[in-house]
Amino acid sequence: MYMNSCLKRHSLLPALIAALGLTLTLRATAQSFTNLYNFEGQFYSVSDGNGAQGNLVLGGNTLYGTTQAGGTGGAGTIFSIHTDGTGYTNFYNFDFTGPDGGDPTGSGGGTPYGGLILSGNTLYGTTSMGSSDNGTVFAVKTDGTGYTNLYRFVGTTFGAHPNAGVILAGSTLYGTTYNGGSNNDGTVFAIHTDGTGFTNLHHFAFAIDGGNPQGGLVFAGNSLYGTTSAGGSANNGTIFAVGTNGGGFATLYAFTNVNDGGEPEDSLILAGHTLYGTAFGGGAAGNGVVFAIGTNGMGYTNLYGFSAGANNEQFSQTNSDGANPRTGLFILGNTLYGTANGGGLGGVGTVFALHTDGSDFTNLYNFTEPDPNTFTNIDGGIPLAGLILSGSTLYGTTSADGTANLGTVYGLNVTLPSAPLLTIFRSGTNMVLTWPTGAVGFNLEFATNLVSPVWNTNLPAAVVINTNNAVTNGISGTRKFYRLIQ
Repeated sequence: MYMNSCLKRHSLLPALIAALGLTLTLRATAQSFTNLYNFEGQFYSVSDGNGAQGNLVLGGNTLYGTTQAGGTGGAGTIFSIHTDGTGYTNFYNFDFTGPDGGDPTGSGGGTPYGGLILSGNTLYGTTSMGSSDNGTVFAVKTDGTGYTNLYRFVGTTFGAHPNAGVILAGSTLYGTTYNGGSNNDGTVFAIHTDGTGFTNLHHFAFAIDGGNPQGGLVFAGNSLYGTTSAGGSANNGTIFAVGTNGGGFATLYAFTNVNDGGEPEDSLILAGHTLYGTAFGGGAAGNGVVFAIGTNGMGYTNLYGFSAGANNEQFSQTNSDGANPRTGLFILGNTLYGTANGGGLGGVGTVFALHTDGSDFTNLYNFTEPDPNTFTNIDGGIPLAGLILSGSTLYGTTSADGTANLGTVYGLNVTLPSAPLLTIFRSGTNMVLTWPTGAVGFNLEFATNLVSPVWNTNLPAAVVINTNNAVTNGISGTRKFYRLIQ
């Protein structure tokens, strides 16, 4: 029985119930950048849309996304494109005055700032505007048919202007609204995928627990985690948790906009018991940070602060790493990937990577400085969306620049690490675990459970590592879970 992976995986043996987990911390490197598509649709155009801001979602070899403007109705689009850049299709056009989803009042949705999620052949998302100017939650098939307004925010009491997408748990969608609610400071809401059961789980109170959430939610157990871009005790945003039933709301952290960062504008990601995210402002140079915090609110850490920039003729600043991240992160093994919407060598943003402990920050790509006369370039700029990975390519969108200065869809190929090949076999009353002798720099750790693991490098006396990187462990006794970590 063997495992070969560059990510963390586990193999279980019934006899030993042993797990082998491989976690690599790598210094990511970029290989090639590809501009897959240039948006060309001006506002109220018959073309394709412009100003993509939401994250892409992948189904097979097809990417799905939204633009917040353009299209035949001038209120944004839903599009698809193959991962090789072919087959671009604008398969839904939002229209403020049109009957989106058969709305008999003619009050359509529009301006989808958030990204999409995919379940089966159905995409779910939100519009920030439309339907009495307060936004909608919608569903649509991946072939563009069956568009349905699941919920119309028709009054501020129940929330208004969802600027982020939704997440799905079972048959329930969860999301946030930027404002509205009983205090007009935003809400956390839930709604079934068939459009029934809309519930406001929490109404934000600006000075107490934060306000104006611009990012979506992440789900773990019976809890939802998210951020507010403003409010809280220092009026610079918060990190919060709330139960899926609306109970147990807690402010995990209130930003001060100093070294810790401030004004987080997108969703968190969860790995184990740690939440990772970005803050638009704050940090030592005031250009934002990447942060981590435990799900219990403990251990807030500024993992990386973006550096100060130098002014140039066109843009506010250029620097070596980027500035003011507005997007969430993507995690692969022990590496976080993200985008910064400003800074970099071209002054219009970067793609970056760093380890989850804050080490080895790498600027993977600098979006190029646009021509000063046409404000166009070949790759795009000002990325307001995060990243997804397929194979060894990161995919994302830019909200501006490109050949028409209306944004792009891009792919960035990255070099992923080659994992050592682990093998496991039985030898009499022992299990033997081996890995290549050339895999230097790896240590074996063990834990007694995977629910709340405590990894220990002080291996049991029965475990023997010989000079050929072979581990022998008796089958009898307490079960143990092993991982090889660099």
